[in-house]
Amino acid sequence: MINYRGFTGGVFETNAYAIEAPEGWILFDAPDGACAWLARQGIELKLLLLTHGHIDHVASAAELADQWGVPALIHAADRELLTDPVAGLGPEAVPLLAQVLGDAVMTEPVDLRFFDSGVDVAGLAFDVIHAPGHRPGCVMLRTALTDNDRADQVVFSGDVLFAGSIGRTDLPGGDHQVMLQTLRGPVLALADTAAILPGHGPQTLMAAERAQNPYLQADYLGGSR
Repeated sequence: MINYRGFTGGVFETNAYAIEAPEGWILFDAPDGACAWLARQGIELKLLLLTHGHIDHVASAAELADQWGVPALIHAADRELLTDPVAGLGPEAVPLLAQVLGDAVMTEPVDLRFFDSGVDVAGLAFDVIHAPGHRPGCVMLRTALTDNDRADQVVFSGDVLFAGSIGRTDLPGGDHQVMLQTLRGPVLALADTAAILPGHGPQTLMAAERAQNPYLQADYLGGSR
């Protein structure tokens, strides 16, 4: 059974998750406020994994990774957003970004690395599932789960899949047709026994999403906008 703690931070109410691996803690995403939250938890961080580059998921990435002296991993396609958050949201989002960043200037973590086919760190292995559509650099991260009656794996789905919804595709870098391919492919390929921990909103099970999520039904996946 994985020991994990959840945190929801920032004006976008973004979920971050810290899970305990045999050799330390791994954090998934770094919204505003993540540094203070980790300090309160007394967590010894070993690694930061970023599901994509939107500001609500990386606002604290450089500060956090550099403060703890740990690597931060992101898909290379979203690297630009670590220093240019406007590129991911458009110029109309500048006032909102000011609420998140204040006078701070976005920088890359000192130890920045990029996802490959998998991550094996701190005694825990993850599959890295490239899942573009919301952003070119979106990934889902999956690891095995034991001693749980309902799920045998956990998937950190970022902004790809939510309970009852999916990530929007109308922002810069979003692509509806690519999202359809992602939904038909890697998302529907997830096991029904996968626990889904999304970037926003409540947790869910893949079995429930396959049955009830309107964006995973044939009439949606077979159409176009």
